Amino acid sequence: MKAKLIIAFAGVALAAAAAAGGAMWYMKPAPAAGAVAAKPAPEKSLTKYVTLDKVIVMLRRAPNEQAAHYLSVDLVLATRPEDEKTTKEHLPLLRSIVVSALSARTLAEASSMTVDQYAAELNKTFNASYEKENHVKPFTEVMIGKLIIE
Repeated sequence: MKAKLIIAFAGVALAAAAAAGGAMWYMKPAPAAGAVAAKPAPEKSLTKYVTLDKVIVMLRRAPNEQAAHYLSVDLVLATRPEDEKTTKEHLPLLRSIVVSALSARTLAEASSMTVDQYAAELNKTFNASYEKENHVKPFTEVMIGKLIIE
């Protein structure tokens, strides 16, 4: 008699579990009629950063100045991943452009400028240089990584 009672309770428990599972499946919300499966977000364009280190420029002397003064700048160039190699190949040209752009300044002029002003001036200089040569600029922005004026 005990065996029949245990089998009966097991059967009721199994039936209850099956009913609960069926109810959960039945109650699951159905997708809307015109709904499309969620697409993953499109990948954003990554930005790579290329450095141009230790560009040293001798500043122009003021009329009554005896000592030579120097400016040292490290640049960071923001570029797209597909243009990273081209940007690295242009580093010698960029170094030359930076030297010619900054060597016309005296110590007083160089000391009075902010980092943002240097970055803006170099961005304008690079844009003008690439436009003059009819080349495509392989980077989007120039930032100042380090600036030392002695």
